Amino acid sequence: MLWLYSEKKQSTSNTAITDRFGHLSETRLQAKACNLTKAERFCRLQSQYERSRLIMTKQKGKIHLFKLIKKEGYARRGELSTVHGTVQTPVFMNVATCGAIKGAVSALDLKKIKCQIQLCNTYHLHLRPTDDVVKKLGGLHNFTRWNAPILTDSGGFQVFSLAKLRSIKEEGVYFSSHIDGRKIFMGPEESMRIQSNLASTIAMAFDECIENPAEYSYTKNSVARTTRWLVRCKEEMERLNSLDTTINREQMLFGINQGSTYDDIRTDHMKEIRELDLSGYAIGGLAVGEPAEVMYHVIENVEEHMPQDKPRYLMGVGTPVNILEAVYRGIDMFDCVMPSRNARHAHLFTWNGIRNILNAKYTLDTNPIDENCDCPVCRNFDRAYVHHLFKSGEMLGMRLAVMHNLYFYNNLMEKIRKAIDEDRFTEFYNHYREILGKRI
Repeated sequence: MLWLYSEKKQSTSNTAITDRFGHLSETRLQAKACNLTKAERFCRLQSQYERSRLIMTKQKGKIHLFKLIKKEGYARRGELSTVHGTVQTPVFMNVATCGAIKGAVSALDLKKIKCQIQLCNTYHLHLRPTDDVVKKLGGLHNFTRWNAPILTDSGGFQVFSLAKLRSIKEEGVYFSSHIDGRKIFMGPEESMRIQSNLASTIAMAFDECIENPAEYSYTKNSVARTTRWLVRCKEEMERLNSLDTTINREQMLFGINQGSTYDDIRTDHMKEIRELDLSGYAIGGLAVGEPAEVMYHVIENVEEHMPQDKPRYLMGVGTPVNILEAVYRGIDMFDCVMPSRNARHAHLFTWNGIRNILNAKYTLDTNPIDENCDCPVCRNFDRAYVHHLFKSGEMLGMRLAVMHNLYFYNNLMEKIRKAIDEDRFTEFYNHYREILGKRI
C-alpha cells in the first residue's frame, strides 16, 4: 500500500527536506530568484520533496495511483494515492466552493467530521480572491489550511448554470461575471492554468454540461467539442506540470463523460476519452433535472466502458439514496452541495430518515438529532437546542446542522466501505435504500 503524504512527512521541516535531497538547495535559490513569497517557496520545496519520493517509489515498481481492492457485484472498494494523501473509496467530497464550507465550517472542522477530500470551485476562486492571489499565498492547501487532497472543478458547470450570461465558441466560453458583469473568457488552457495556480490535487477537464433534455444534434456536436477541449486540457496540464514555477507538479487530470441521456453518444464518448489514459474519469451532466431512474440507467450504460483501474466520479450527486444506488452500479467518488445546503434550511439527515428540525414537536425534545450518530453535534447538543437556534436566527444553528449533515455523509461512505470489505454491501444497500430518503 502506498502512502504518499503521511502525517510524519507533513511535519518535515524545510531544512530536513534540503538535507535529504541536496539538489533542493538549488530549487530554493531559484525560488528566491523568482521573487516568490515564503509560503510559495515552502510549497515548492514540499512539492519537490514529494516528487522525489514519488520517483523513488516508481523506480521500485510499487506505485498504484488507484488500487482496486475488491468488488461486490459492481460496488468497488479502492484506494486513490495522491501527492497529498491516500483516499479510501467510495468517498464523498465535501464542497468548499470558495475555499470554505457554507455554514461557517473551516478546514480544521472538516478533520473532525471524517472528511477525506475538499472540493473547491475554479470559477468562483478565479473571480475572488483570484487564482493569482491564491498562488502567491502558496496554493489552496496553504490558503485554506487543509492538508489533504483537494479537487477543483473546471468551471464547466458554470457554462451550464450561467446560461444567460455566456457564449460558447470553439476556443472556449465567454462569460459575464455574476458579481460585477465584467467580461471573462475561459477555455481549456485558461481552466488548466487557473487550477494549476490553485495547486489542487485533482483538476477537472473543461467541458460543457449539457442540459437535460437536449437536442440530439446539439448534444453530439457539444460532446465532440468537449473531447477536443479535453485533448487541449491534457496538453496544457503536461506543460504546466513541467514548469519549475508550478506549485503542484503532480497535479492529476480527470476527464468528464457527457452526452445528455443519449446512450450511443455517452458510450462513444466514454470509449474515446478512455484512450487518453487520464488519472480518473467522471460522469457529468446528470442530476440536472432528469428522473433518478434515468440517471441510474446512464450510469449503467457508461460504467461498462470505464477503465477498471481508474477512479469513477459521479459529479454533483446527490442524496444518500442516490449515492447508495450509484455505488451499487460501480461509482467511487461523489460531491454535492445538498448536505450543507439542506442543513442551512434545517433539514437534517439521520439513519432513520430526514428530519426538519424547525418542526414544533422538537421544542422540548432532549434527544440528539440522531440517536445513532456520534458526530460532535449529536454528542453535545439536543434537538430542542438546535430547534431554538434556528427559530432565533442564530448562525450557530446553521453551523451545527452543516457539521452534522457532512458527518452523516462521510460516515455513510465509511459504512459503505466497511460493508464492501465484509461482503455485505448488498444487504446494506437493500436495507437503507428504503429508509434514508423518507421524511420523519
